[in-house]
Amino acid sequence: MQHASKIDSFVEETRFGNWFLRTATWKTHVLCRALTDLQGLMPARPQGYARVLDVGCGFGHSFGELARRFQPAQIIGMDADPGLQERAGEQAGLCPAPVELVEGNAARMPFPDHHVDMVFCHQTFHHIVAQEAAMAEFLRVLKPGGVLLFAESTKRYIHSLPIKLLFAHPMEVQKTAPEYIAMVRAAGFDLPDARISTPYLWWSRPDIGFLEWIGVPVPAKREETLVNAVAVKPMAA
Repeated sequence: MQHASKIDSFVEETRFGNWFLRTATWKTHVLCRALTDLQGLMPARPQGYARVLDVGCGFGHSFGELARRFQPAQIIGMDADPGLQERAGEQAGLCPAPVELVEGNAARMPFPDHHVDMVFCHQTFHHIVAQEAAMAEFLRVLKPGGVLLFAESTKRYIHSLPIKLLFAHPMEVQKTAPEYIAMVRAAGFDLPDARISTPYLWWSRPDIGFLEWIGVPVPAKREETLVNAVAVKPMAA
C-alpha cells in the first residue's frame, strides 16, 4: 500500500522549466511532435473520444491541439500545481472544446470509474512520485476500450547534466523506456510493440543534436531518451 506522503508528493518545476513550457520550441518540437507521433500509432475508433483527460496539463497548451485532433465534447485538464486556474485558465478559455480544470494528483484522481475515453499524459509521468498508483488510476478512469496516450522522457534524458541543472524532477523514480513499457503492461493495458515509438529527437540528446548537424550519423545502438506509446484498456477490464 502506498503511503499518503508518497502519493501526495509534488515536485515543483523550476523558474526556467516554467518559462520553457511557454515557448514555441515546447509547443512545436515537444508537444505537437509527440501528438503527431501518437496519432500515427492509434487504432481506429469510429465512435471517437467524447471526453479527454489531460493529466499534468500545465499551462494548457495541449487543449487546442487535443480539440483540433480529436474533436472531444469535453476536455478535463488536471494538474497538481495549486495555481492551475492562473496557469491554464487562459488557454482553457481559448479552446474550442469546453475545458474543466481540476487540481489533483494523478495517483489519486477525483473521478469515478470508466469516466473518460482518452487519457493524455505528455511529459508528466517523470514528475510523478507514485508512478504505479498513477498508472492504475489511468486504467480505472478509462472506459473499456479507452486509450492512453503516453509520451515520456526516460531516465537517460532526465539524469543528463543539462536537465539536472535546469529542471526539477524526482530522480529516484525515473525509468528506462523498457521499464515504462513494462509498467504500462503490468497495470493491465493492452500495449503491443506496434503501438510503441522511441523517437530520438534533437532536443532529447546530450548534445542537443549538434553531432547530427555537423554530419555525424545518429547511433543505431543507444539508450532511448523518449518513449511514446498508445495503450488500450481491454473491453473486459
